[in-house]
Amino acid sequence: MPRLKCKIKYDGSGFSGFQRQPQNRTVQGALEGVLKKMHKGSEIHLQASGRTDTGVHAIGQVIHFDSPYTIPDENWKRALNTLLPDDIYVDEVTEVSEDFHARYSAKEKEYHYFVWNAKEPNVFRRNYSYNFPYALDIEKMQEGCTYLVGTHDFTTFSSAKSTTKGSKIRTLYQVTCQKNGDEIEFIFKGSGFLYNMVRIMVSVLLDIGQGKRDPSDIIDLLEKKDRQLAGKTISPQGLYLWNVTYDK
Repeated sequence: MPRLKCKIKYDGSGFSGFQRQPQNRTVQGALEGVLKKMHKGSEIHLQASGRTDTGVHAIGQVIHFDSPYTIPDENWKRALNTLLPDDIYVDEVTEVSEDFHARYSAKEKEYHYFVWNAKEPNVFRRNYSYNFPYALDIEKMQEGCTYLVGTHDFTTFSSAKSTTKGSKIRTLYQVTCQKNGDEIEFIFKGSGFLYNMVRIMVSVLLDIGQGKRDPSDIIDLLEKKDRQLAGKTISPQGLYLWNVTYDK
């Protein structure tokens, strides 16, 4: 049975996250509803590279599913996009080998987080960036980023509600932040991420930017492995699953 890999983007504003929920509108629910229609009422279950929370967006989410149909890739793409709602779009569809798995075959994930850093809020960005009207020292934040790069136990930067069993050790290859006009863009690339990890890291970096912490405090936070030391989990609307990388 052919296995299809899809790269998709979605505006998370109107969804209660990615994962299927019986009573709520979700990205998985919308996709599987369309697949069910295409397969004349047969349930087709998909797997994703990872679940995103309510309000979180994706530029490069990856899913896979198995289908008995043999259809050219471009026709799959056209059929899916014709039936999907306007806030989900399939960028590409490719047939892959049956040992491919959207989640377990992933080698690297990339997330971006956007902060609107101006005295006045931008009503047009409210669902797509986090409004933070306070003065920030970008250089201090950039120094803080350097301490997050590498292989660490990220327990302090993981939600206490995390269902991850076993090791909280992850490797981050890139952590950067840059201010462009009134918007700050954070970029995180790593082997994998724990639940709420990016949003907690951004929260700590904003504390550093405000002078509430020193950049080197991150070393201590990593060593202590205590979620309560890292402050709040910042809101979801600035977060984007940007890209997922696989072996060729």
